[in-house]
Amino acid sequence: MGQKGTQVLAYKRDGFFSVFDLGSQWSIQEGHFHPGGLFASVGQMGIGFGISPNSSNSDDANFLYSNLCMKYVPSAEAVNFEETVINKKKKNKGGFQLRIKVENPSLRRLISGAIAGTVSNTCVAPLETIRTHLMVGNGGHSVTEVFNDIMKNDGWKGLFRGNLVNVIRVAPSKAIELFAFDTVNKNLSPGPGEEPKIPIPPSLVAGACAGVSATLCTYPLELLKTRLTIQRGVYNGLLDAFIKILQEKGPAEFYRGLAPSLIGIIPYSATNYFAYDTLRKAYRKIFKQEKIGNIQTLLIGSAAGAISSCATFPLEVARKQMQVGALSGRQVYKNVIHALISILEREGIQGLYRGLGPSCIKLVPNAGISFMCYEACKRILVDKDDEN
Repeated sequence: MGQKGTQVLAYKRDGFFSVFDLGSQWSIQEGHFHPGGLFASVGQMGIGFGISPNSSNSDDANFLYSNLCMKYVPSAEAVNFEETVINKKKKNKGGFQLRIKVENPSLRRLISGAIAGTVSNTCVAPLETIRTHLMVGNGGHSVTEVFNDIMKNDGWKGLFRGNLVNVIRVAPSKAIELFAFDTVNKNLSPGPGEEPKIPIPPSLVAGACAGVSATLCTYPLELLKTRLTIQRGVYNGLLDAFIKILQEKGPAEFYRGLAPSLIGIIPYSATNYFAYDTLRKAYRKIFKQEKIGNIQTLLIGSAAGAISSCATFPLEVARKQMQVGALSGRQVYKNVIHALISILEREGIQGLYRGLGPSCIKLVPNAGISFMCYEACKRILVDKDDEN
């Protein structure tokens, strides 16, 4: 009995000190018991274990102390099991997390971009409808008047009129745009400790490339949408318009007016993505957090949209006045610079920002929702099963 107790105590002694790290001043050898350390203190305190430190019955002491260790000292298996349970609780603390396995990184970006474009365009569809009515002066002269007029005549469906056509156009455009930005920005950005690959910010170049790529790929859809809207009764749908335009005027017709569109999209897209990337880096540096939540991404994206809109809106005003100047009998401008200078001299700085409010009604929330959905989708679509 004493021999068995000594062996159990020796096993439990290792487990005891590996868990609690108390240190030892006592040992149990064959037929000898030397009080000290933890158990000497227990005996001296008179807890009532029935064993005196000077007891001569070493076998009984060994047995009882062995049982004490067996009762109150966890084994290695128990400790491992407890750590496993704690780790699982920590992993599940954040709640349910959706993960979809998509191995191709390019496909993940394209899917995320398409979802972001669809969600953001649908969310701001009522704002786009109100903005359009305000620009053409239909239904009222304020947001409240236009909203009440639409609700009175068409109900909630009137706020989303034409959204399906816009989604068909915007989803592939946003997918290509965000995919191009992520790809170019990743390839141009230097690694830790590396020298910059280009003398200008990579996100500025990536943003310009994103705008150009999306415009080149989806401009034919934009042209078809415009023709279907203006030339009613000429075409029997999208496919019919595509075939007739291709047969009558050739493929080049699908890119008529591309140059003015690129002049407008390049500065806006470059500024928008540069501002977004810069604000994300500033957030990480200020708050010392690598992970950026959905609400923070929404605010950062909206701020980027506001910055890019304010920075490039004068170019949009100049471009539109160049397009309608000759038709309305106004001054004909030689180029964009001439238009900007003439507007500034005639109307002042406010003339360059005329109509900025209605434009921001859509662009600012659209940018924020788009970036938020894109980053969220990238976290959901993973390249492998992730348990973390």
